[in-house]
Order: sequence, then structure tokens, then C-alpha cells
Amino acid sequence: MVSKVLKKMEVLRGFIQIPAENLCEFIENSRLPCVTMLNGNPARIDKYGRLWSSYLKNRFPVGTEVELSRIENGYKVVLNEGEQECLTSDTRQQEIGFNSSNSEKTVTETCSNAYFQAGTICILNDGILETEAIENNSIDLIVTSPPYNVDIKYETYDDRIPYDKYLEFSEKWLKKCYSLTKDDGRLCLNIPLDKNKGGQQSVCADLTTIAKKVGWKYHATIIWNEQNISRRTAWGSWLSASAPFVIAPVEVIVVLYKKRWKKTSGSRKSDILRDEFLEWTNAVWNFSGESKNRVGHPSPFPVELPKRCIKLFSFVGDVVLDPFLGSGTTLIACLETARKGIGVEIDSNYCKLAVKRLKECGILQQKLII
Repeated sequence: MVSKVLKKMEVLRGFIQIPAENLCEFIENSRLPCVTMLNGNPARIDKYGRLWSSYLKNRFPVGTEVELSRIENGYKVVLNEGEQECLTSDTRQQEIGFNSSNSEKTVTETCSNAYFQAGTICILNDGILETEAIENNSIDLIVTSPPYNVDIKYETYDDRIPYDKYLEFSEKWLKKCYSLTKDDGRLCLNIPLDKNKGGQQSVCADLTTIAKKVGWKYHATIIWNEQNISRRTAWGSWLSASAPFVIAPVEVIVVLYKKRWKKTSGSRKSDILRDEFLEWTNAVWNFSGESKNRVGHPSPFPVELPKRCIKLFSFVGDVVLDPFLGSGTTLIACLETARKGIGVEIDSNYCKLAVKRLKECGILQQKLII
């Protein structure tokens, strides 16, 4: 472990310079440059011994003392104990113009009968079609990954219903979410491009068509390259033109909006950095997926996905909804970006998992997420 005070360039650009005298113990047998993880987020160490991660950009104020240590799956950075008292999440929110008292009141009124609530984050143990706890025209941004209907082993949901029934269900929840969203609200829909399990289906095209049918307007499609093609096991006719399978090892994020694309409601304060904006407006995103074994959920996505959507498509203090919360990743991203977060999850065990993960992020202590 090494303690160091962050300089202005490190904070703005998102890196930590590993002191030269500690470099050998930190990289051990790794050859530089190399890829790694930092606090569960993708990172890399360049040939100069700088640990880079978008996770670090503007996370701590200039002059903050942090402790950097090596752990089993990469590295960990935390605030020095002396800094913990003064850097609360309220401090973070005030730095970027977030009024926590007003926001907390809004979420309290919205999340009646919440399964869990702390500050500006709440979880509803309910189905999105059944819940009446969220007011219409109250949501700024929806970020979600609905069931894919590819026989994922959820605890209570049947993920292998006939495809026509799956599309009927999709139309119902897309319509419900449309009514919950403000006129200048957006929807970021993480789904497969297509699927072949149980027969080839154009999932992205079909759900986009249904979304437009119920009123959503199309804006863009982001290709998410998970950088993982090792999962492929189906080839169809091997080395033959008889019936080969063509499979795209990517997922997509379809970006839709309700009535007008230009966002005029909310604080109108953005917290996205220049480098983030330049990288993320390129509609091919390259970062790793999340481990279901590490999270304890059969189909989690990494925090990086909702975090990018939230910073790119919403203002500080906006209300973000995930109607299929799962393990709670979208709410973790809300906590990190000073947005109000509402998660709806029908399975009580996944609600419990989401609460556990939020507590691990320090939500009850209202400390800076590190």
C-alpha cells in the first residue's frame, strides 16, 4: 500500500502516478503497458507507471490523499482515513451542483412503500407493470437491460417463453415506461443485437419497432463490444455452407426519447468531461462485461454501462429509473453520479442483493463512493 496526494493533472485526466520506488511491488511480474482492474473497473498501467481508468476522472478533489494497494484482481484506491470525515457524498454532490435536500424530498414522494430507501436512492419490490408507486411524467432517464428470453436462470422469471409472448410483454412494459417518462425524457435499452437460442430472432430490430409503435422516437444505437467471444459454442454447419450460424459477439444500447430530443428540464448542469464526451459519442463502446459469479446475479452488466448513459444523457440531479433492477448496478451508477435513482425489481432476493451492494458502496454512511 502507498499513500499519495493527487495532483491536478491526475484528477482531470484520470490516472494515478505510481511512485517509482513502489513500482516493482505494484506490477510484480507484469510487463508494461498492461491492462488491469481498479475498484472493479477497467484500467491500464502505461509504460511510465501511470494507472489509468475512466473511473478516476474527476472522482476526488485536487489535493486529496488516497491509499493505493494491490488486490487479487487488480488494484484498489480508497480515501486516506483522515479524508473520510470531510468527503461525504453530500460534499461530492455540492461540488457538482446537486441539491440533496430537494432531491431527497422528490424521491421520497415518488417511492411510496419502498422496499429500501436511503437519501436519493430507492428500490421498489414490485413488477414494472404492476407498480403504482411512480408518478407519470416524472422520470428523466430510463437505463435498463430487460430479460433477453434466452433461458437465463433467474430465480422467479421464466426466461424462455414463446417469442411472440416475449414481444407482447415487451410492448406492455415499454408502454408503461413511456407514460412514466417526462416529455424530454430518454430511454437507454441494453439488449442483444440478435439471438439464436431457440431459433434466430432479430431482437434489437423487433424491440425497436415495438418501442416506436408505443410512442418512443428513435435517436441512435450504441454498439457495446464486451470483448468476449470465448462464450461461443454454436457454429451451425461447421466448415460448410450448408447452414452456418453468423453470430455478432456484441450487445447494443438503443437510445430512444419520448417527445423531443432536446432536454430542457432539470438542473441543466452536466458533469461529463471532455475526454468522456469525445469517447462516448463514438457509438462503439469497448469495455468488459461483468462476472455473474462475482456479483451473484445470472445476467449483470458492469457499472460502466449505466454510468456512461447517465452522464451522457441526463443532467445532475435528474431522476433515473431501472424497471428491471436486478443486482442494483444502475443505482450504484446513480449514487456515483449524483442522480436520483429508482429501481423496480420483482424478485425479493435480487432486491436484497441490490441493497447489499449499495451498502458496500457506503450508501448508509453517505460517503464518497470509492
